[in-house]
Amino acid sequence: MNQRKDTAGFSLLLRIAFDIVKPALRVIRFLLLLMLPVSFAVMVLETSGVMQYVALFTDPLMRFLGLPGEASLAFISAILINIYSAIAVIETIALDGRQLVILSTMCLIAHNFFVECVVMKRTGSRLFRMVFLRIFIAVLAAWLMNMFIKPGDLPVPVEKSAVALRPGYGVAVFYARLLPWFIDSLFLMLQIFLIVFAVMFVQQVLRECGMMRKLGRITSPLLSMLGLPAETGYAWIVAETVGVAYGSGILIEEVKSGKLSRPDADLINHFAAISHSQIEDTLLFVSIGVPYVWAALPRFFLAIIVVWAERARRAVFRRSFRVRVQQGLR
Repeated sequence: MNQRKDTAGFSLLLRIAFDIVKPALRVIRFLLLLMLPVSFAVMVLETSGVMQYVALFTDPLMRFLGLPGEASLAFISAILINIYSAIAVIETIALDGRQLVILSTMCLIAHNFFVECVVMKRTGSRLFRMVFLRIFIAVLAAWLMNMFIKPGDLPVPVEKSAVALRPGYGVAVFYARLLPWFIDSLFLMLQIFLIVFAVMFVQQVLRECGMMRKLGRITSPLLSMLGLPAETGYAWIVAETVGVAYGSGILIEEVKSGKLSRPDADLINHFAAISHSQIEDTLLFVSIGVPYVWAALPRFFLAIIVVWAERARRAVFRRSFRVRVQQGLR
C-alpha cells in the first residue's frame, strides 16, 4: 500500500515538473531577454565613464538628505544595476551609522529598475508610475530618516577604508571586463532557471494538493491588514522572500491564466515595489553594518501605507467617475 502511494506521489511530481516546463521557460526567456542586454549596456556605461557624469546630477540631492556627495554614485548604481553594485560603492565611502541606514534604505527601495519595473509592467502596472513611486518613496524615506534620526543615535559600522572609487575607463577596461561579464551572465542564467522552476514547481504542488486555498486562508488576515487580496498570498510570500523579479514571474502566469486580475496584480506590485526580498537583500546590508530592524521594517511599513493609499485613490476615482456618469445621464 505504501509503495503504491509512493509511486503515485512520484508520478504526480513528475507530471507537475513536465507541466510547468513550458510556462517556466516562458518566464525565464522573458527575464533573460530583459536582464542580459541591460547588464551589458550598464557595463558599457560604466567603462565609458558616463555613470560618473550621471551621478553629478544627484549630488545636491544627496547632500540635502544628509549624505555625502559620493553617495549619489551608490544610489545611481542601485537604480541602474543592482544591490551588489550599490554595496560595492558604499564600501568605499566613509559613512556614520545614521548615513549608512539612510543610504541603504534608499537603495533597498529603488534598485534594478530596468528589470523589476519592466517585470511589474508585464503584470499590469504602469511603468512610469512604478519608477516614480519607487524613487519618490526612497527619497521620502531618506528625508524622514534625516529629519528624525539624530547623529549618534545609531552605532557606527565597522570602519572601512574610505578610498574614493576610481573605476577604470576606456576600450582596454571594457575588454578586460567582457569575459567576467560573460561568465557571470552564464551563472545568472543558471540561477534564474533554478529559482523560477523551483518557485513554480512548489506553487503547482501546493495547488494540486489543495494547499493553495489553505495558504490563502492562513495568510488572509495578514493580507487583509496589508490591503492585499487573498489570492495574492503565494506571490506575496515569494516576492517578500525571493524578490520582485521571481515573485512577479509567478504573477505573470497567474494573470495570463486568469487566476488573478490585473488590478489585484497591480496592487501587490505597489507593495513589492517598496518591500521585497526581505531575506537576501536585507542580509546583504546587515553584513556591512546596517541593523536588521532598520533594513527591513521601514520598507515594510511604507509598503503598507502605499497600498492603502492606492486603494483610497482607486475608491475616490471610482466614486468621481460614477458621479460624472450620473451627471452625464441627467
